[in-house]
Amino acid sequence: MDTHKVGSDTTVIADSLEVLGVGHIPANAYVVTAAEPVVVDTGLSVEDRDFVAALGGVVDPADVRWIWLTHPDRDHTGGIFDLLEAAPRARVVTTFLGFGIMSTERALPVDRVYFLNPGQSLDVGDRTLHAFRPPLFDNPATVGFYDDRTRICFSSDCFGGPMPSAELAESGHASDLKPEELRRTQLLWATIDSPWVHLVDAEKYRASLAPLAEMNPEIVLCTHLPPAVRMTDRMLETIASAPDSDPFVGPDQMALEQLLASFERGGLTPA
Repeated sequence: MDTHKVGSDTTVIADSLEVLGVGHIPANAYVVTAAEPVVVDTGLSVEDRDFVAALGGVVDPADVRWIWLTHPDRDHTGGIFDLLEAAPRARVVTTFLGFGIMSTERALPVDRVYFLNPGQSLDVGDRTLHAFRPPLFDNPATVGFYDDRTRICFSSDCFGGPMPSAELAESGHASDLKPEELRRTQLLWATIDSPWVHLVDAEKYRASLAPLAEMNPEIVLCTHLPPAVRMTDRMLETIASAPDSDPFVGPDQMALEQLLASFERGGLTPA
């Protein structure tokens, strides 16, 4: 994991996973060092990650007051229960639905949960965090937010894109890619992560981008994209075209067998 600051009081805890044929998928969590510190998501659910240790390089976990769970998928919840132990005063910001989904594997303690719906706000001492539903999402419990002090938008999965290398995924910026490369990778991600975008009324979908355009954040922090600074208009234009892009079709069994055969021919064995 790589830890670096974005602005004066927001830190990225960056990680990634390589997906064959797709690229390196960023998997970011964030820390907002507000008067009441906020952790945004808690990393990947894989055994060799120690999210709380990485967090400790940014803030004392015991000082964390809020854990904003943008949605309860496993790439967002890896360290949540360890963090709840290390941060006894912290409460998990989620929705009724998010709480229910988490409970299918391991229930969140009810007294540690704070329900917040899109359109509502959370006061964290020195700023207000405004909850909203991102236009693209893969989980119905998704809630991002806008920090009105820093003009940073936390967009959860929306605007994501696979990167060509782990270094860029974990240590780079979205602007490191050429505009056409960024557009291509964001449309790929949109069709992978939100395949429903091809089935909805395109004009109604595009109308759902208006609140984010009016928000006009200076920085967009997505779980699955390096930090994007002063790129909001361009990225909104990209995802506006998602309904018209080609649907993603993953490899089938024949492709898998060809891949396995290539490993054998090269003297390699798949992990």
